Amino acid sequence: MTSYRNVALFVLLAAVWGSAFMAIKAGLAYFPPVLFAAVRYDIAGLLMLGYAVYVTDHWRPRNRGEWALIAVGATLMIAAYHAFLFVGEQYTTSAVAAVVVSLSPILTTGFARVFLPSERLTPLGLAGLLLGLVGVVVLSQPDPNNLLTEDVVGQLLVFAAAASFALGSVLTRRIDAQLPIETMEAWSMVFGALLMHVVSFARPSESIAAIRWTPDAILALGYLSIAASAIGFLVYFDLLEKLGPIEINLVSYVAPIFAALSGWFFLSEPVTISTGTGFLVIFAGFCLLKRRALARELPRIRAVVGDR
Repeated sequence: MTSYRNVALFVLLAAVWGSAFMAIKAGLAYFPPVLFAAVRYDIAGLLMLGYAVYVTDHWRPRNRGEWALIAVGATLMIAAYHAFLFVGEQYTTSAVAAVVVSLSPILTTGFARVFLPSERLTPLGLAGLLLGLVGVVVLSQPDPNNLLTEDVVGQLLVFAAAASFALGSVLTRRIDAQLPIETMEAWSMVFGALLMHVVSFARPSESIAAIRWTPDAILALGYLSIAASAIGFLVYFDLLEKLGPIEINLVSYVAPIFAALSGWFFLSEPVTISTGTGFLVIFAGFCLLKRRALARELPRIRAVVGDR
């Protein structure tokens, strides 16, 4: 029964996080992008902070190292990631955004090579990194005569989002601090939301008056804040403990399927051959980079499947 539960939660997490790209795209019709992201994490941050207070005694940072950890998480993994993502999704589809974001585990390995010299890339690992970048090129199909089309600019912004998250993931590993993941996520969300409010205030095109409070706007905001953020991260924490980081990374490669399906169903977004091809190339790059870890996990995955 446990194996069924884990599989069901894995699919639920992929579905919620994948369809979040559709909810972002839908909500952008009613909210300025950075303000939309900020309000989302105003709500999600308070919910996660309440959860952190409930589940751990170590619910607030206590020293300089822990505050540094929060600063990196808030700046790169929440504020920069979501500001770039929400602005970028104005110009591209939910499926394409999800596929570009799935590059994050590959970029994390690349940044680790730079900032954590002990984590060296083998020739096959380097090939996996390059394959992931090739997947983005296949996905975007840039025109050499016009490299700044809206679609390409949107995908570059989403790429910047993935790179910000990957860099933040690596830098947090360089900081000598032990903080429960619930606490780190909660405070990163709270301060990340504040940073995005500052950025939003500095953008002339963004103001509270520009928000159109329709039922669809409230539905998109509620889905992102409660389902994708609060409930999504609760499921993530549960699965991280039971499955480990390698299998959890695979959520990044199932989520684009749900992003494509929900974008097609709710927003009539097309799913092109280049989107599917780019996804497969990026996933192949991930498999090359993580080939040893995946090989170690295969016997356990087979055992789980066999128990059914």
